Amino acid sequence: MQTNSGHKQNTWLAVAAILFLAVLGVSWLFHGTGVIHNDVKRNIFIPQELTMPLQVKAAYNGDKMFFRYRWPAKQPSIYHDMMKYGGGQWKRYGDSVPGPQPEGIYEDRVTMLVDDGSVPEFEHYGGYITVSDRMRFFTNEAKGDEVKAHPYLGKKKGQSEVGKHLPETRSDINNWASVIPEEDLAAQRKAGYFLDLWHWRAHRSNPIDKSDDQVIAEARYGDKGKGVFSTNWDGDKKQPKFMFDPAKTGGRVAISWDDLMKRKLGFDDLYYMREDQTKAYDPAHPWKDGDVLPRRVLQPGDGSHADISVQGSARWKDGYWDVTLVRAMDTGNPQDDKIFLHRKLYNVAFAVHRDTMGSRWHYVSLPVTLGLSRHADFRAARFQGDVPKWEQAWTDVKLFYPGQVSWPMLNSTMHAGANKVKQGVPVKFRHSEIQLAHYGVEMEFNNEIRVQWLYTLAAGILLIIGFGIALNVLLPRKEG
Repeated sequence: MQTNSGHKQNTWLAVAAILFLAVLGVSWLFHGTGVIHNDVKRNIFIPQELTMPLQVKAAYNGDKMFFRYRWPAKQPSIYHDMMKYGGGQWKRYGDSVPGPQPEGIYEDRVTMLVDDGSVPEFEHYGGYITVSDRMRFFTNEAKGDEVKAHPYLGKKKGQSEVGKHLPETRSDINNWASVIPEEDLAAQRKAGYFLDLWHWRAHRSNPIDKSDDQVIAEARYGDKGKGVFSTNWDGDKKQPKFMFDPAKTGGRVAISWDDLMKRKLGFDDLYYMREDQTKAYDPAHPWKDGDVLPRRVLQPGDGSHADISVQGSARWKDGYWDVTLVRAMDTGNPQDDKIFLHRKLYNVAFAVHRDTMGSRWHYVSLPVTLGLSRHADFRAARFQGDVPKWEQAWTDVKLFYPGQVSWPMLNSTMHAGANKVKQGVPVKFRHSEIQLAHYGVEMEFNNEIRVQWLYTLAAGILLIIGFGIALNVLLPRKEG
């Protein structure tokens, strides 16, 4: 016959076993699951590939500077920002969204940041230093009305979103709105505290053999002068400004939506609108549902804004883009462009957009040194003549998905390596590209991971309690 003591012991053992198995089961089922997932409402989309390769070459002849880029892409994405007619009105397609553009209307891009040593943090941390908290398409992005209301960025400079900018243009790196006085910004710019941004776009610049020329200082701007594209939209009349002139396009007044969706339009077809192909929009024209007009009009540009051109033909072939850009070594615009000098050392970093992804859904590189006939990570070869022969080997650069990692966060207690950042230890000495990509993803889900960690901690404590109960019950006790 079993005693009361025996019944109690069995009951406690059963409770301990149930508690142990239940918590173990919950931990097994849910630990590490349900955290990483796409959530476009929160501006979260994780690309399937976290890294990608880029190959680069550089050459110069004393007058011009050439850069050549080669990277893999499943297909060329050359469509961008289209307006489709339907039901008596025009609707826009191809705006930047989290992840791939649903209709496949977003262009491939390659960008390069250049510094001559005037932005010291860039040499160690690359594009990370340009990323503020509350950036465009971050989960906690600043609202457009908030930016437009800023007395300098919004009302004077026409900014409507928090974009890339340099740390010392703010009195507080944790506050995107804390722009320093204008006279100090001007002095910084004169001293060379800016990054030169080469920005090639497969739709908005490539068809006219140009690249956008931009600058990053207190915001991202185009260089002085007229850019290489404008917007084909009349906001007051809610209609395009221009249509194709059939006398200049072989009788075409519009593009077919069906041709776009089936990707029938290639490099030699009418998939873009050039300034000299247009005439004023005619609302009385018998527009048909499915007619499409590009929302961007390509134009030659002028001034410093149009300094960079495409050398040869930038094309996608056999799974790879091959793009060569050229610019005068000395443009005569030292507050817009970094001037290239023989035997000088520079710092550069690259980024690529592909697979119809825009905005922050790109791949970026760590900074590398560029030497003009000097030893460096990436060496530019000097040549005689007008066009380089490209006989040197490619330089391989690994790009990675950066996630929502900002410069303020890297300098905060959230980042275990913040002290190393403050000491100026280069990121490449502590992290590989794949590690940085995984860290970027973790930061996308920082709050969820913390909650999951608390659940795991609680489960661990309950497991220990259950084990302790069982051990206490089973240990022999000395009577009296």
